[in-house]
Amino acid sequence: MLWIINGLIYGFFTALYTLANQKAKLNGYILGIWRGFGIAIIFTPLLLFIPPLTDYRNWILLISQGIFIGIYDSHIFFASARFGANTTSRLLVLSVPLTTLLWWILTPSQFTRLYENANTFITLLLCLIGFCICYWYMLKSSLTKKAFLYMTPAVISLAAMSIMTKEIAVMKQNVWHNIIYYLVVSTFISGCYNLILFLFSRNKSIKLHRQLFSSAATHIGCYVITFSAALITAKTLALRIAPNPGYVVTLLLTAPLFVFMLSPQTPHREILSEKAGLAMLFFLCLIMLLTTSDIGIND
Repeated sequence: MLWIINGLIYGFFTALYTLANQKAKLNGYILGIWRGFGIAIIFTPLLLFIPPLTDYRNWILLISQGIFIGIYDSHIFFASARFGANTTSRLLVLSVPLTTLLWWILTPSQFTRLYENANTFITLLLCLIGFCICYWYMLKSSLTKKAFLYMTPAVISLAAMSIMTKEIAVMKQNVWHNIIYYLVVSTFISGCYNLILFLFSRNKSIKLHRQLFSSAATHIGCYVITFSAALITAKTLALRIAPNPGYVVTLLLTAPLFVFMLSPQTPHREILSEKAGLAMLFFLCLIMLLTTSDIGIND
């Protein structure tokens, strides 16, 4: 049950995180820079109190994670401003089957045991499919080919990030050490990624420091840093013990419900289908019951 609680916390802080640029419509690279470097600077002093990471494979994992974070962050921030938070969230549901499938490919022996239990496996698939369909219809938004193509890298990045986060969470026995290295190394790399792309695409007529440290960028940047640290911690804890990272991504997709509840009652508020939302929660509860029971779901 602990991974479910942390997964829902992950969804809540993701809602706060995605709300950040819904109205501000700032440059996505700038928010990615603030998020990446801000978190890394805050948690870097903690490296003095933990043993050094000596396995080069773990460093490759952390650096790769940082690149995917950079891709995901910038696309989410830009897409929210360009296509709306509703459309952006709607397309993220595609990462649920992708993450689940990739994990099953990477863990063939565990998948085989699950597959051999046909009743459980088919029931789990039906629940995942039902959740995805209800989620798709819950978010009332018009989809365009441009939005789909733009969000495809973010969907793939989220799937890759979820799998790598699970690996990062168990790379050392002490979970605090894993979280600190994630918060410092991976976020720093994501900040570098967004900084490089911003330098190539920025408006040269405006001075660099005025773009990075404008009042709006500073305000939203500090907001993003605060909630992103909690988001990463909850996500790492959830993925550390979840049987499959795809299930945690499913919990992440409760974020639009939190966005709906936290958004002010304005004419521009995102519209959700209540019936589809309740049906989605029904399938979500079934998935949680299946994965926490003793019927053999270990992948």
